[in-house]
Amino acid sequence: MTLRIDLTGTPTERIRFAVSPLAELTAMLHVLAAPDHHPRLTGWAAGVRTALRPELAERLHEAEFLWRSSRADFLVPARPRATLAEELDDVDLIDDDRYAHSALVTTCGSNRLHFAGRSPLRDPGARAEALGRAQARGAAQEAFAERLLTDPAVVRARVRETLEQCAEAFFDAAWPATAARLAEDARDKGELLRRHGLGAAMTAVSGAVGVGPDGRSLVLDKLQDNTAEAGPAGVTFLPTLYGHPHLVAVHATGWQPVVQYPAARDGHHPDPVPLETVRLRLDALAHPVRLRLVRSLARGPHTTGELARSWDLTDPEVSRHLAVLRRAGLLTARRQGRYVHYTLDLAATTTLGTDLLAAVLR
Repeated sequence: MTLRIDLTGTPTERIRFAVSPLAELTAMLHVLAAPDHHPRLTGWAAGVRTALRPELAERLHEAEFLWRSSRADFLVPARPRATLAEELDDVDLIDDDRYAHSALVTTCGSNRLHFAGRSPLRDPGARAEALGRAQARGAAQEAFAERLLTDPAVVRARVRETLEQCAEAFFDAAWPATAARLAEDARDKGELLRRHGLGAAMTAVSGAVGVGPDGRSLVLDKLQDNTAEAGPAGVTFLPTLYGHPHLVAVHATGWQPVVQYPAARDGHHPDPVPLETVRLRLDALAHPVRLRLVRSLARGPHTTGELARSWDLTDPEVSRHLAVLRRAGLLTARRQGRYVHYTLDLAATTTLGTDLLAAVLR
């Protein structure tokens, strides 16, 4: 399970370390949407949510699919600007098709959402496929996708306004100190790259990022087997104080590769659990297919059919693996209409160790 970023034709100076206010704001929004991913930040998240105006809290809920399980590509800029307003202006320049597709990938919970050149904004078949995928995720996702495909301009304006309101509510106050720490981290990594080369810089970025044997590619431990090309435009690395343990990567065709990496480490240690429980759970996680399913389920609820399509498995195969994981107490299940949504029990997984939790959430 790796993402390979090909650096053929990429000048060293185009491997950049930079700071992005938009990427950090949406890292914060992810914490607010999924605080159980970030045990050390639950107090911060609770304080921010308590202070939010009800209207803004509702806005965040209706658009959280853009940053909850994964991040919409346009929220992690390859060419960061000095201010949030400038980065939002750049987002406004993205055409509706690219914006809608990026938003639908996160709303539908699948980076394998492809329409074979058809636009869901104009093609009825592509639209029906997108809405069907969103429906399987839930009523809120279906409603968001419906609004996006019906009037993208209205949704885009509302998302921007929501982000601007978040800046006023909590981001602007935190950003100066946060930006200073991120800038220091970016300078340190850039200096490592200049003085000691790509390998030393990537080792400092994350243990989940390495240099390929050819020396001209980056290999990231991510939840897919995929390849992206940096080309002459290069690749951008963005540090984050709110992202641990996630390693966010933009790599879709047509987007310049971007990697957002944690600039700080989490020192949380889980409470001990009985050895027999540990053995049962480790046995369940030892199978490579189940480990892939667990990494998908760590990002949010999935149906058996969604998991089967994501990993080219049959529904019965997925069901058998889910049964093993459920017997180990690693999953929760919730029925919603005719769908059963399975989710990784993050609390149970945390008891196995922070390294495992960080790996499955990466």
